[in-house]
Amino acid sequence: QARVLVTCPGIFYNDVRARLLERLVALSPEGLSRAFLCNSGTESVEAALKFARFTTGRTEFVSCMRGFHGRTLGSLSATFKKEYRESFEPLVPGFSYAPFNNLEKLQALVNERTAAVIVELVQGEGGVRIAEQEFLDGVQRLCAQRGALLIVDEIQTGFCRTGKMFACEHFGVKPDIMCVAKAMAGGVPIGATLCSERIEAPVGKHGTTFGGNPLACAAALAATGFMQEQRLAERAAEKGERFAAGLRARLPDSVRELRQLGLMIGIELKHKATPYLGALMERGVLALSAGPTVIRLLPPLVISHEQLARVADALADVLAARAPA
Repeated sequence: QARVLVTCPGIFYNDVRARLLERLVALSPEGLSRAFLCNSGTESVEAALKFARFTTGRTEFVSCMRGFHGRTLGSLSATFKKEYRESFEPLVPGFSYAPFNNLEKLQALVNERTAAVIVELVQGEGGVRIAEQEFLDGVQRLCAQRGALLIVDEIQTGFCRTGKMFACEHFGVKPDIMCVAKAMAGGVPIGATLCSERIEAPVGKHGTTFGGNPLACAAALAATGFMQEQRLAERAAEKGERFAAGLRARLPDSVRELRQLGLMIGIELKHKATPYLGALMERGVLALSAGPTVIRLLPPLVISHEQLARVADALADVLAARAPA
């Protein structure tokens, strides 16, 4: 594609973008029939917030505590963690936060001024915390009753990570807007805001210079095609369950909980995670923190069983040892 056409303004047709839009709509949960293409996850969320305001004529949003939605001003306003927020305040007004999986507290915040509720189905930065079915069912009913839109952030969970193409499929969630990015093009920068027919976004109300460029779209077509051909969602589900089951039997008392959906894995400790991350790195295992006490594992979806066994051995050894100083 780089030899044919690298970039193309959105006002002109390009066939690669058209094929990707068709692919995204075909892959997405039922009811999401249109897509706005951009360059990153935070841009996807920014578009979702603007579309929700324009469609509803309302100005307020409700998101969840421990949630993370990006670092630009709008998406940062939806993000809960004060360490990300406080240096840039005042942020966009009108955002409030409910405890994750607490329907009663969230219900108290949604009113006639609420444009949308934005939620992650698995909170990545927030500790790999998985939404409860009852909570999500209640959020959907609440949005329908009070005229608010439901925005689902699948930037980290999308494209096979959780054992389904999208985490929505685990829970039967039908969002009005869904935000995706990260794995969509196998590492090439791209994002998308997928919308139902209910969403209004007239031409000229929002835009992007490089979003939907042919090079990124070609990469996304190649990546999503590979996901389908190689059944990466199915493989992530099987490998994640096998890995978690084997590791659980070897966890020491220093571990509070192991949370897992597909190949999205969080290990909550009774101690700070940082020393363990350093010890794992010395063993050749790269892991992330997800809050002060959670080790987050996001292995490549093409990882082998042998490689996962090496990761499990390293984790078991490091976790069983005394926390490094």
